[in-house]
Amino acid sequence: MSKSALTPRAAAKKWFLGLRLSTRIGLAAIAVAALVAIIFGSAIAPPTDVDTSAASNVRATHSASPSPTPSPTPTVATPKFTDDDPGDPTITVAADGSAAVAIASTDGTKMTTVALLATLPIKGRAPMTGYVRTAQFGAAWLDVDHNGCDTRNDILARDLTSITRSGPCRVMTGELADPYVDQTISFVRGNTTSAFVQIDHVVALGDAWQTGAQQLTQAQRISLANDPLNLLAVDAHSNLQKSDGDAATWLPAKKSFRCDYVTRQVSVKATYGLWVTQAEHDAMARVLDSCADAQAMTSTFTPAPVVVAAPVAPAAVSPGAFCPDALVGQSGVAANGKTYVCGGKGADAHGHYRWNA
Repeated sequence: MSKSALTPRAAAKKWFLGLRLSTRIGLAAIAVAALVAIIFGSAIAPPTDVDTSAASNVRATHSASPSPTPSPTPTVATPKFTDDDPGDPTITVAADGSAAVAIASTDGTKMTTVALLATLPIKGRAPMTGYVRTAQFGAAWLDVDHNGCDTRNDILARDLTSITRSGPCRVMTGELADPYVDQTISFVRGNTTSAFVQIDHVVALGDAWQTGAQQLTQAQRISLANDPLNLLAVDAHSNLQKSDGDAATWLPAKKSFRCDYVTRQVSVKATYGLWVTQAEHDAMARVLDSCADAQAMTSTFTPAPVVVAAPVAPAAVSPGAFCPDALVGQSGVAANGKTYVCGGKGADAHGHYRWNA
């Protein structure tokens, strides 16, 4: 065979040997890698006698007809009790001591709400520092009036109609004509239902803390937190929405009740010696523009004024004259300036009394 008539194999060999050493090494590595891939690929490939059509059919069927996913059942969120209004008390705990307010008598609230608002000091808010509901205003709810029932049940019994009770205190069911919104709520005591009716502090305790309650005594703060004047049974949404707001930041949605609401706020603040902010004062005044004759309210915790009877002037008497039985033992002064006593010497033979020296 001549040089020019090389076989394809010999020509390839000659071409390969003519390459540089580094190129030959690289080509050899590629060939080895290809060989390994072929060997392992055939090892893991499925046997030719295995029917994969069933798996394919399952996948196709699953994709074509997916199983329905159940729709989530809608749930109604149960209102949470606020810090001011935790769950229904399981036991009744009497307050330590009697109710105590800041003013000395009911005289301070015997005027129109507009006039009473004018007596409230206007100041900025004190810091919230140190406010803890149970530490500063007592546990919710105590029996402050010592009637044997806790305050929550007292207010439910006052504000609900058609109530049923378990024992003398625990209100089990009733109907609330909500003062804050135009709706009626059926109250049913229970772990998931009691919270739908809450007891709102008309002057929120957080607001009270920032407008003078820090200077009150502990007994006065406990009274403020349990005073029926400052409490209303309302729907949970309104109570949570209001939070610690004052009249400048929150008013009842039911506009026809706003005069009553502000009247209570002004009366409570006057009763407990609290002040108002400028914004709060202005908001209250705007509401009261439509009810200028509204009368302020008096707390049942406020002691009635002590009436001291004026001394009775001695009667002008005639010495020796008859005197009525009702005056026996009483003194009188005659024109001569001398004092005589009715029946001073007892009754006469006929049972009559005279003014005797």
